[in-house]
Amino acid sequence: MAAAGPRNAPDVVDVVALGESMVTFLPSRPGRLADVPSFDRAIGGAESNVVCALAAAGHSTRWVGRVGADGFGDHLVEAIGSHGVDVTSVRRDADRPTGVYFRTAQDRTSDAHEVAYYRAGSAASAMSAHNVDLRAARAGRVLHLTGITAALSGDCRALLRELITRRPPAGPRPLVSFDVNHRPALWRDADGPRVLRELAQDADIVFVGEDEAREVWGLEGPEAVRAAFPGPAVLVVKQGDRGATAFAEGAGGPGAFTEGAGGPGPDNGGEPGGGRRAGTGADGGEGRRESGADGGEGRRGTGADGGEGCAGTGAGGGEGRRGRTGRGAGLFVPALRVEVVAAVGAGDAFAAGFLSATLRGLPLRDRLRHGHLMAAAALTAPGDLAVPATRDHADRLAALDDTAWGRLRPGPGWTAQDAPRAPEEARTP
Repeated sequence: MAAAGPRNAPDVVDVVALGESMVTFLPSRPGRLADVPSFDRAIGGAESNVVCALAAAGHSTRWVGRVGADGFGDHLVEAIGSHGVDVTSVRRDADRPTGVYFRTAQDRTSDAHEVAYYRAGSAASAMSAHNVDLRAARAGRVLHLTGITAALSGDCRALLRELITRRPPAGPRPLVSFDVNHRPALWRDADGPRVLRELAQDADIVFVGEDEAREVWGLEGPEAVRAAFPGPAVLVVKQGDRGATAFAEGAGGPGAFTEGAGGPGPDNGGEPGGGRRAGTGADGGEGRRESGADGGEGRRGTGADGGEGCAGTGAGGGEGRRGRTGRGAGLFVPALRVEVVAAVGAGDAFAAGFLSATLRGLPLRDRLRHGHLMAAAALTAPGDLAVPATRDHADRLAALDDTAWGRLRPGPGWTAQDAPRAPEEARTP
């Protein structure tokens, strides 16, 4: 496994994310896009969502990308920077615009939901190994990437291969985290399944939705996914409203990474970091219809980030089920039932929670639970980004016994520091 970058290097942060961020236009009221009279401006992007969430959890983060030399690009850089993310390595493109998209207010799992992307020919689609700051991208303990970038252009694809498979000229390669995030509307050819498989095999930590693996590669269930992807040291299969199963290599089983073992070690700094389930499945659980300038195709589905209202994995609170593969046991951790406010953003939040716990050297069960807790924060707040629970609060909840974990029902406002503790926390050491 690749070693994480040295923590005392001047420009090294905990997590770097590289990818496209866009300006999002949210409708002022429900209805078809054709009928909505006005929209409110926000930001969107799987990679920047992850580092914004990690920054809120107390980690040092950086976003690397390209935006247009336009007002939308100004807004993206300022808005992402306002979350505490280092944006000094974002480059501007005077010839290409910043991508934008519009969506309806309906639940992403409904037939009425629409998303219209206008990202073809965007500044980010022209990213390459020659026009992004590779040194800044590699200057992190973890480098987080997604399959969305690979779909944008051949140059973007080559950039990901450069970052994932090649060793930097000086110093170790950061630990590479890769979220498959298959978006069929973005792929202009039939190479998507092959490219995503190759990239995932060379990454260190991989997130993939169970439904996504079925759709892209015809794989059924976490065991089949692990058998097909033996390369990653850690593989997390997100199972929608049921939960997630994680596989980890090594003689020590699915334990935490340590700095002496080639991965990121404990991070002791930083503070914050009857409902539907807050799910974490394949591509954001959008159950959507896509259209727009990039040839978006009609697609309905459920999956990763709460498309079915589930913040984790598993029914009834049962936990700790293990499956066997040729590379160790899979650990299944169940989801939390939450009172969903907006079924968006939980897939990225789950990845952020899992990576945060990985950086802190926590065991695999706790990494999955922290992923579910971060997803629950996203689903109980409007918009893609939410304030996570403080680190102490999240640690208390992650330490609950299986029965108490299964009884948790986070609702709106549960992450506030003055929110009352759940009764289940009373038995937490």
